[in-house]
Amino acid sequence: MDRREFTAGIPALLALSSLLSGEAVGQGAALKQLSSGVIKPGASKAGQEGHTSQPIVAGMLAAGNIRLEMHESVQQPGAPHEAVGTHKHSEIWFVTKGVATLYINGTEHRMEAGEVGLVCAGDQHWIANAGSTELAYLVITVGPPE
Repeated sequence: MDRREFTAGIPALLALSSLLSGEAVGQGAALKQLSSGVIKPGASKAGQEGHTSQPIVAGMLAAGNIRLEMHESVQQPGAPHEAVGTHKHSEIWFVTKGVATLYINGTEHRMEAGEVGLVCAGDQHWIANAGSTELAYLVITVGPPE
């Protein structure tokens, strides 16, 4: 799948994520096969200083080679940015509240509520709260299991 095909599939991924059933799975655990249904988000968990995350869904699609995950994260003003990441999967970032800086491959992008960022597989990235109020965003990841 090339970037154009992936981008064209974003609306379908967003619709699909609202239909999938599953629970977040911890690192190293076997991933559950996802099926259609209603999502029951998991409990919020504290992360690094000033960060919380609520798992929504994580697992494998029926094809068996595509992992799908969705979570909501919150960062307080002044919290350090997430660790620099590089993954085999691609990520869709949707800011629901506040202002973010999304760093991708050496460039910082400002994002406000309602805006979507796309980080393709292999891109170096992090996100940080760029405002004076709480930042909240949804992340949908899709790609091979890691």
